[in-house]
Amino acid sequence: MTRSSERQDVDQTSTQHAYHRGLFPALYDWERTERAIVEFSEDSRPSGLLGLDQMGHFGPHGCDLVAEVVREAFPRRVPALCELGSGFGGALRYTVDRLAAHGVGVGRAYGVDLVPEHCAVSRRISARQGRAAVTEICASATDVPLPDGSLDVVTVTGSMPHFPRPGEVLCEAARLLRPGGLLVLTEEVSLTRSPRGPGAAFRERHPPGVFFTTPVDERLEQLRRAGFIGTTERPLRQWAIALLEERLKVVSIFRGSADGIYGERSVDSIRATLGTARNEFRSGRIVPMLLSARRAADPRRDTAAPTAPTAPTRRQTEGFH
Repeated sequence: MTRSSERQDVDQTSTQHAYHRGLFPALYDWERTERAIVEFSEDSRPSGLLGLDQMGHFGPHGCDLVAEVVREAFPRRVPALCELGSGFGGALRYTVDRLAAHGVGVGRAYGVDLVPEHCAVSRRISARQGRAAVTEICASATDVPLPDGSLDVVTVTGSMPHFPRPGEVLCEAARLLRPGGLLVLTEEVSLTRSPRGPGAAFRERHPPGVFFTTPVDERLEQLRRAGFIGTTERPLRQWAIALLEERLKVVSIFRGSADGIYGERSVDSIRATLGTARNEFRSGRIVPMLLSARRAADPRRDTAAPTAPTAPTRRQTEGFH
């Protein structure tokens, strides 16, 4: 890692922490928040937390998509899985639980996040839930302290826009994966088609320096250069619009309870954040998508002249649900 990259990671640590603490202050006081959630849901099990420990634009619904792809590739067991940009760890824990519900065991699960405060909260939640198989690692997603080829699956559920150097993150994912290992990305608000990028209202709620967007074609090239093959694209536009409309409706219906859990100011911010994202999906400026790919047998960092042919991209229909 270069000195400039190290400085950028230091800056991102404070920037991402400040943004997420401003949006979700209640999650930093997890024990109090958990009591409020249990009182609301009347369910103290991890599944009863309603995915409120992971949030994101897609919430647990995005994790369902990831778990489906992983289950198709590993129908019985995943020896080692890692979530990059794991935040408070909710997406990782939820994905592991969804896989277990379908008979797919996960031997080891790692959550990697740059912000120490996020990792600390995640550790508290994992310990409280008795998750001995989950390990939180406080590190940059471009410099993960795990051996080469030590993982079977790498996931990123919604955190791609928080990486200022996404190409380097994908190269690191390729290094971590064994040959043939699986990468799954939920690209919530990270991909664009418009050369102008997203609109001003979106940028107000997704500020530059916290959120970074990438053109779709550039992301596909980043995957190829990192050494991934067989990339599959699942456009999610209609699905994502319907999901965010439903999430906004639920927040409105249960506004009083949501205020009690998060605080009125946070709920207003969450609604505005989801609303501007939905509007960008409608306009087509932001392209929500599920991407998956396999790590090639020889994932060279420079794949300008690959030794093996790159599998064609498979585009699925817009009606994916």
